[in-house]
Amino acid sequence: MKHVELADIVIGNDRPLTVIAGPCALESAGMGQDIAGTVKAACDAVGAQYIFKASYDKANRTSLGGRRGLGMDEGLKALQSIKDTIGVPVLTDVHTEAQCAIAAEVADVLQIPAFLCRQTDMLLAAGKSGAVVNIKKGQFLAPWEMPNIITKVESTGNTRILLTERGTSFGYNTLVADMRSLPQMAQTGYPVVMDATHSVQQPGGKGGSSGGQREFAPVMARAAVAIGVAAVFIETHPDPDSAPSDGPNMIYLDQMAQLIDTLMKFDALAKDHPISI
Repeated sequence: MKHVELADIVIGNDRPLTVIAGPCALESAGMGQDIAGTVKAACDAVGAQYIFKASYDKANRTSLGGRRGLGMDEGLKALQSIKDTIGVPVLTDVHTEAQCAIAAEVADVLQIPAFLCRQTDMLLAAGKSGAVVNIKKGQFLAPWEMPNIITKVESTGNTRILLTERGTSFGYNTLVADMRSLPQMAQTGYPVVMDATHSVQQPGGKGGSSGGQREFAPVMARAAVAIGVAAVFIETHPDPDSAPSDGPNMIYLDQMAQLIDTLMKFDALAKDHPISI
Protein backbone atom coordinates (compact mmCIF):
# COMPACT_ATOMS: atom_id res chain seq x y z
CA MET A 1 0.00 0.00 0.00
CA LYS A 2 1.41 3.35 -1.07
CA HIS A 3 1.57 6.48 1.07
CA VAL A 4 1.97 10.09 -0.03
CA GLU A 5 3.88 12.45 2.22
CA LEU A 6 3.78 16.24 2.20
CA ALA A 7 4.69 18.65 4.97
CA ASP A 8 3.89 16.72 8.17
CA ILE A 9 1.04 14.75 6.58
CA VAL A 10 1.08 11.10 5.50
CA ILE A 11 -1.86 10.20 3.25
CA GLY A 12 -2.85 6.58 2.79
CA ASN A 13 -5.86 4.31 2.62
CA ASP A 14 -4.81 2.82 5.97
CA ARG A 15 -3.92 6.12 7.63
CA PRO A 16 -6.15 8.46 9.66
CA LEU A 17 -8.39 10.54 7.43
CA THR A 18 -7.16 13.61 5.56
CA VAL A 19 -9.68 16.38 4.92
CA ILE A 20 -9.19 18.39 1.72
CA ALA A 21 -11.47 21.40 2.05
CA GLY A 22 -11.97 25.00 1.04
CA PRO A 23 -14.00 27.13 -1.35
CA CYS A 24 -14.46 26.23 -5.00
CA ALA A 25 -13.01 29.51 -6.32
CA LEU A 26 -10.56 31.62 -4.37
CA GLU A 27 -12.20 35.00 -3.78
CA SER A 28 -9.58 36.72 -1.63
CA ALA A 29 -6.61 35.91 0.56
CA GLY A 30 -8.53 37.04 3.64
CA MET A 31 -11.53 34.82 3.00
CA GLY A 32 -9.21 31.91 2.22
CA GLN A 33 -7.37 32.41 5.52
CA ASP A 34 -10.66 32.55 7.44
CA ILE A 35 -11.91 29.32 5.87
CA ALA A 36 -8.56 27.54 6.25
CA GLY A 37 -8.27 28.59 9.88
CA THR A 38 -11.77 27.43 10.71
CA VAL A 39 -11.37 24.03 9.05
CA LYS A 40 -7.89 23.49 10.46
CA ALA A 41 -9.17 24.11 13.98
CA ALA A 42 -11.97 21.58 13.40
CA CYS A 43 -9.48 19.02 12.06
CA ASP A 44 -6.99 19.60 14.87
CA ALA A 45 -9.73 19.07 17.45
CA VAL A 46 -10.41 15.51 16.28
CA GLY A 47 -7.05 14.42 14.86
CA ALA A 48 -7.79 14.80 11.15
CA GLN A 49 -5.08 15.85 8.71
CA TYR A 50 -5.88 18.93 6.64
CA ILE A 51 -5.09 20.32 3.18
CA PHE A 52 -6.62 23.62 2.08
CA LYS A 53 -8.07 23.67 -1.44
CA ALA A 54 -9.13 26.50 -3.69
CA SER A 55 -8.89 27.27 -7.39
CA TYR A 56 -7.22 30.46 -8.62
CA ASP A 57 -9.04 30.00 -11.95
CA LYS A 58 -12.20 28.09 -12.77
CA ALA A 59 -11.48 27.56 -16.45
CA ASN A 60 -14.34 25.14 -17.08
CA ARG A 61 -17.33 27.26 -16.08
CA THR A 62 -20.65 26.40 -17.70
CA SER A 63 -21.09 29.79 -19.38
CA LEU A 64 -18.73 32.42 -20.76
CA GLY A 65 -19.99 34.88 -18.15
CA GLY A 66 -19.20 32.63 -15.19
CA ARG A 67 -16.88 34.21 -12.59
CA ARG A 68 -13.51 32.46 -12.75
CA GLY A 69 -11.63 33.62 -9.67
CA LEU A 70 -8.56 35.71 -8.92
CA GLY A 71 -6.39 34.54 -11.80
CA MET A 72 -3.06 32.80 -11.59
CA ASP A 73 -0.74 35.56 -10.35
CA GLU A 74 -2.99 37.00 -7.65
CA GLY A 75 -4.37 33.56 -6.81
CA LEU A 76 -0.97 32.00 -6.17
CA LYS A 77 -0.02 34.96 -3.97
CA ALA A 78 -3.21 34.38 -1.98
CA LEU A 79 -2.47 30.65 -1.65
CA GLN A 80 1.05 31.44 -0.44
CA SER A 81 -0.38 33.79 2.19
CA ILE A 82 -2.72 31.03 3.39
CA LYS A 83 0.20 28.59 3.66
CA ASP A 84 2.27 31.10 5.58
CA THR A 85 -0.48 32.37 7.87
CA ILE A 86 -2.36 29.18 8.70
CA GLY A 87 0.48 26.70 8.24
CA VAL A 88 -1.29 24.19 6.02
CA PRO A 89 -0.42 22.61 2.65
CA VAL A 90 -2.52 23.84 -0.27
CA LEU A 91 -4.11 22.28 -3.35
CA THR A 92 -5.21 24.01 -6.54
CA ASP A 93 -6.40 23.03 -10.02
CA VAL A 94 -4.23 23.41 -13.11
CA HIS A 95 -5.72 23.70 -16.58
CA THR A 96 -2.78 23.77 -19.00
CA GLU A 97 0.65 22.16 -19.13
CA ALA A 98 2.33 25.56 -18.79
CA GLN A 99 0.60 26.22 -15.46
CA CYS A 100 1.96 23.11 -13.74
CA ALA A 101 5.54 24.16 -12.98
CA ILE A 102 4.46 27.67 -12.02
CA ALA A 103 1.65 26.53 -9.71
CA ALA A 104 3.92 23.93 -8.10
CA GLU A 105 6.16 26.73 -6.82
CA VAL A 106 3.35 27.44 -4.32
CA ALA A 107 0.90 24.54 -4.35
CA ASP A 108 1.79 21.29 -2.58
CA VAL A 109 -0.83 19.43 -4.60
CA LEU A 110 -1.72 19.97 -8.26
CA GLN A 111 -5.21 18.80 -9.12
CA ILE A 112 -6.03 17.50 -12.58
CA PRO A 113 -9.68 18.37 -13.31
CA ALA A 114 -11.91 15.44 -14.22
CA PHE A 115 -12.45 16.71 -17.76
CA LEU A 116 -8.67 16.70 -18.33
CA CYS A 117 -7.74 13.43 -16.63
CA ARG A 118 -6.75 11.67 -19.87
CA GLN A 119 -4.75 14.59 -21.31
CA THR A 120 -1.30 13.05 -21.59
CA ASP A 121 0.67 16.30 -21.76
CA MET A 122 -1.14 17.67 -18.69
CA LEU A 123 -0.37 14.55 -16.68
CA LEU A 124 3.28 14.55 -17.74
CA ALA A 125 3.71 18.23 -16.89
CA ALA A 126 2.06 17.76 -13.50
CA GLY A 127 4.22 14.73 -12.77
CA LYS A 128 7.43 16.54 -13.77
CA SER A 129 6.57 19.42 -11.40
CA GLY A 130 7.41 17.20 -8.43
CA ALA A 131 4.22 18.19 -6.61
CA VAL A 132 1.67 15.69 -5.38
CA VAL A 133 -0.74 15.04 -8.27
CA ASN A 134 -4.42 14.57 -7.44
CA ILE A 135 -6.21 13.10 -10.44
CA LYS A 136 -9.97 13.40 -10.53
CA LYS A 137 -11.52 10.42 -12.30
CA GLY A 138 -13.46 11.68 -15.29
CA GLN A 139 -17.25 11.43 -15.21
CA PHE A 140 -16.87 9.35 -18.37
CA LEU A 141 -14.39 6.76 -17.01
CA ALA A 142 -14.71 3.45 -15.22
CA PRO A 143 -12.55 3.09 -12.09
CA TRP A 144 -10.57 0.24 -13.65
CA GLU A 145 -9.36 2.62 -16.37
CA MET A 146 -7.35 4.67 -13.88
CA PRO A 147 -4.16 2.52 -14.09
CA ASN A 148 -3.56 3.86 -17.62
CA ILE A 149 -3.63 7.39 -16.22
CA ILE A 150 -1.40 6.47 -13.31
CA THR A 151 1.19 5.05 -15.71
CA LYS A 152 1.48 8.42 -17.45
CA VAL A 153 2.35 10.23 -14.22
CA GLU A 154 4.62 7.43 -13.00
CA SER A 155 6.58 7.68 -16.27
CA THR A 156 7.94 11.02 -14.99
CA GLY A 157 9.35 9.36 -11.88
CA ASN A 158 6.64 10.90 -9.71
CA THR A 159 4.69 8.41 -7.58
CA ARG A 160 3.12 11.02 -5.31
CA ILE A 161 -0.36 10.36 -6.69
CA LEU A 162 -3.90 10.65 -5.30
CA LEU A 163 -7.00 9.32 -7.09
CA THR A 164 -10.33 11.07 -6.61
CA GLU A 165 -13.87 9.81 -7.22
CA ARG A 166 -16.28 12.62 -8.13
CA GLY A 167 -19.24 10.77 -9.63
CA THR A 168 -20.17 9.39 -13.03
CA SER A 169 -22.44 10.95 -15.67
CA PHE A 170 -25.95 9.57 -15.34
CA GLY A 171 -28.13 11.01 -18.06
CA TYR A 172 -28.34 14.76 -18.50
CA ASN A 173 -27.26 17.16 -15.71
CA THR A 174 -26.92 14.34 -13.21
CA LEU A 175 -24.13 12.36 -11.56
CA VAL A 176 -24.24 9.13 -9.61
CA ALA A 177 -21.56 8.00 -7.16
CA ASP A 178 -20.79 4.30 -7.42
CA MET A 179 -19.17 3.42 -4.10
CA ARG A 180 -17.65 0.30 -5.65
CA SER A 181 -15.18 2.59 -7.41
CA LEU A 182 -13.46 3.44 -4.12
CA PRO A 183 -12.13 -0.06 -3.33
CA GLN A 184 -11.59 -0.68 -7.04
CA MET A 185 -9.30 2.35 -7.34
CA ALA A 186 -7.65 1.41 -4.04
CA GLN A 187 -6.49 -1.80 -5.71
CA THR A 188 -3.88 0.36 -7.47
CA GLY A 189 -2.30 0.86 -4.06
CA TYR A 190 -2.59 4.63 -4.29
CA PRO A 191 -4.54 6.76 -1.80
CA VAL A 192 -8.18 7.27 -2.77
CA VAL A 193 -10.13 10.47 -2.19
CA MET A 194 -13.91 10.88 -2.18
CA ASP A 195 -15.15 14.20 -3.56
CA ALA A 196 -18.33 14.50 -1.54
CA THR A 197 -19.52 17.83 -2.89
CA HIS A 198 -18.90 17.52 -6.64
CA SER A 199 -20.54 14.09 -6.59
CA VAL A 200 -23.84 15.83 -5.77
CA GLN A 201 -23.35 18.50 -8.42
CA GLN A 202 -25.87 18.82 -11.25
CA PRO A 203 -23.58 19.86 -14.14
CA GLY A 204 -25.14 22.65 -16.19
CA GLY A 205 -28.38 21.99 -14.32
CA LYS A 206 -29.35 25.67 -14.16
CA GLY A 207 -28.74 26.36 -17.81
CA GLY A 208 -26.02 28.97 -17.37
CA SER A 209 -24.50 27.35 -14.29
CA SER A 210 -24.43 24.08 -12.39
CA GLY A 211 -26.92 23.10 -9.76
CA GLY A 212 -26.42 20.76 -6.84
CA GLN A 213 -27.94 19.00 -3.85
CA ARG A 214 -25.76 19.99 -0.92
CA GLU A 215 -28.00 18.15 1.53
CA PHE A 216 -26.61 14.88 0.20
CA ALA A 217 -22.91 15.84 0.39
CA PRO A 218 -22.53 14.79 4.06
CA VAL A 219 -24.23 11.50 3.18
CA MET A 220 -21.66 10.84 0.44
CA ALA A 221 -18.82 11.75 2.78
CA ARG A 222 -20.03 9.46 5.57
CA ALA A 223 -20.63 6.55 3.18
CA ALA A 224 -17.16 6.82 1.63
CA VAL A 225 -15.34 7.19 4.94
CA ALA A 226 -17.23 4.19 6.33
CA ILE A 227 -15.83 2.13 3.45
CA GLY A 228 -12.32 3.34 4.23
CA VAL A 229 -10.64 6.03 2.09
CA ALA A 230 -7.49 8.08 2.47
CA ALA A 231 -9.18 11.44 2.22
CA VAL A 232 -12.44 13.24 1.70
CA PHE A 233 -12.71 16.34 -0.50
CA ILE A 234 -15.31 18.90 0.57
CA GLU A 235 -15.98 22.37 -0.75
CA THR A 236 -17.16 24.80 1.89
CA HIS A 237 -18.05 28.48 2.12
CA PRO A 238 -19.48 30.85 4.77
CA ASP A 239 -22.42 31.64 2.47
CA PRO A 240 -22.57 29.11 -0.38
CA ASP A 241 -25.53 30.78 -2.06
CA SER A 242 -23.41 33.87 -2.69
CA ALA A 243 -20.33 31.94 -3.85
CA PRO A 244 -19.16 32.57 -7.42
CA SER A 245 -18.90 28.87 -8.28
CA ASP A 246 -20.54 25.60 -7.16
CA GLY A 247 -22.57 27.20 -4.38
CA PRO A 248 -25.48 24.72 -4.64
CA ASN A 249 -23.31 21.76 -3.65
CA MET A 250 -20.98 23.43 -1.10
CA ILE A 251 -21.38 22.87 2.63
CA TYR A 252 -21.85 25.79 5.02
CA LEU A 253 -18.60 26.53 6.83
CA ASP A 254 -20.28 26.54 10.25
CA GLN A 255 -21.38 22.92 9.69
CA MET A 256 -17.88 21.62 8.98
CA ALA A 257 -16.73 20.99 12.55
CA GLN A 258 -19.62 18.66 13.33
CA LEU A 259 -19.24 16.85 10.00
CA ILE A 260 -15.49 16.34 10.45
CA ASP A 261 -16.05 15.03 13.97
CA THR A 262 -18.55 12.51 12.59
CA LEU A 263 -16.26 11.51 9.74
CA MET A 264 -13.38 10.78 12.10
CA LYS A 265 -15.61 8.40 14.06
CA PHE A 266 -16.51 6.55 10.87
CA ASP A 267 -12.83 6.55 9.91
CA ALA A 268 -11.83 4.98 13.21
CA LEU A 269 -14.37 2.21 12.69
CA ALA A 270 -13.31 1.57 9.10
CA LYS A 271 -9.58 1.47 9.88
CA ASP A 272 -9.69 0.20 13.43
CA HIS A 273 -7.59 2.98 14.94
CA PRO A 274 -8.22 4.99 18.12
CA ILE A 275 -10.02 8.32 17.86
CA SER A 276 -7.64 11.22 18.52
CA ILE A 277 -8.80 14.03 20.76
